[in-house]
Order: sequence, then structure tokens, then C-alpha cells
Amino acid sequence: MLIHPEINPVALQLGPLAVHWYGLTYLAAFGLFMILGNLRLRHPPFAAMSGANTWTKRDVEDILFMGVMGVVLGGRVGYCLFYKPLYYLSHPLEIFAVWQGGMSFHGGMLGVIVAMVWFAHSRGRHWLQVADFVAPCVPTGLAAGRVGNFINGELWGRLSSADLPWGMVFRGAGDQPRHPSQVYQFFLEGLLLFLLLWLYARKEHARGQVSAFFLLGYGIFRFAAEFFREPDAHLGLLSLGMSMGQWLCVPMILGGIGLWWWADLQSIKTK
Repeated sequence: MLIHPEINPVALQLGPLAVHWYGLTYLAAFGLFMILGNLRLRHPPFAAMSGANTWTKRDVEDILFMGVMGVVLGGRVGYCLFYKPLYYLSHPLEIFAVWQGGMSFHGGMLGVIVAMVWFAHSRGRHWLQVADFVAPCVPTGLAAGRVGNFINGELWGRLSSADLPWGMVFRGAGDQPRHPSQVYQFFLEGLLLFLLLWLYARKEHARGQVSAFFLLGYGIFRFAAEFFREPDAHLGLLSLGMSMGQWLCVPMILGGIGLWWWADLQSIKTK
């Protein structure tokens, strides 16, 4: 049995300015996106594009800027709508109190989709082409976020067997060992999804299928990880004994399957 090291969430204190580890993981996520986005320019079909369709480093920078806005706004609004709608309807001004915490991946994803549609429209590109470009660059950012969750000792797992070698006691969650679900998610929806998706995206596929792979892969991995993650205290388990995170993954999985089928059908039609 392990004990969570209870790391100070503030990485650096400069007078009144506090730099939090969680903020640094966000910066790491954005930096990784820039690196992977520039590498993605060498992958088909983007490397072969020319003229007005050419993808450049400036495009990567612009997508990142719009994506950051989508993540922050969508993540916050999604958390308020999905997890505490009644509370924030009664306290609407607290929606803007982002320093109090509360972000939703699924809301952030919707915000990023809006940002990609906006970018695609501004560049005269199909939004699924933009989504296919972005998708393989996302999982490393998710992995960085889970590192932040672990450092903060938050979003811990469900109770584990006392015999589990990596069972961990999180201060604030009682004295019994729990699954370090942040670590599970780091490996599943972070590193493993990145490896699979990056290798898959290195070859050209029907437009939309890389995005479908991401939706399907993340949905499955997150759904599985939720069996080990403690449900939100104010929600608990919902219908069919599933958590809110699992229910939000269901449309992702179905959407991934549907998008894959649609993309394959469109590819056959154009041949």
C-alpha cells in the first residue's frame, strides 16, 4: 500500500504570484501540441497539399490559439451543465469563477470542435480535415492533465483491495487504499491512445476516420477507467450503475462508430 506524497500544488511562489503545477501541465500540453502539430505537417495527406490548401506552421499556431479558447470555455461550461446544472443556475456568476476549479473533458472537447469548425471556415477547409489533423496531437495533452490531477491528489479512484501493491491512500479520501485512477487514465487515454492513434494517422485514410478513431478510442478507454474512478460525490452512480463520465462516453463511442462508417461510405462513393 502506498501513500500519496501530498505534493504542494504550488510549484513556484514569487511574492503574490503563485505558479501551480496544474497550470504547468496545461503549458506542457500546449507545448506538446505545437511539437506534434509540426510533425503532423509531414504526414499524408497534409504533406502533399499545395497552393491554397498547404498546411503551415502558422496554421498549427492558429489552431492552438483557438483550441486553447475552446478547451477553457467549453471545459468550464461543460462542467457547469453536465455536473452541477442546478447549482450554477442558482449561482450564474460563479460560472466565471474558474479559479475555484471544475472543468469537464467532454465540454472541452465540444469547445475544441467549435474552434475547429471556426478555423476550417476561416481557411476554407473541410472541418473533418482539420479534426483529422488535430486528433493525434490531443492525447499527450490529456496525459499531462492527468499528471496534474495526481499532483493535486484529486479525482482519486474507488476503494481497492488492501493487497493491491499500487493501492494508494489519498489524504482527504479516508485511510483506505484506492486505485490511483489518474495513473490509469494517464496510461490509457493518454500514452496508449497517443501511440495507437499516431501510428494509425501516419498513413492516409478516408477523411474523418482519424477523428473517428480518436472518438472511439478515448470513449472506450475512459469508459473502462471510470470503473476504477470514484464517481462525483454529488452525483454518485447514475442509471445502470454507470457514472456521469461513462454516460458521456456513450455518445462518443457511438459517434466514433457512426463517423467511421460514414467516412468509409463517402470514400467508396468517390472511387
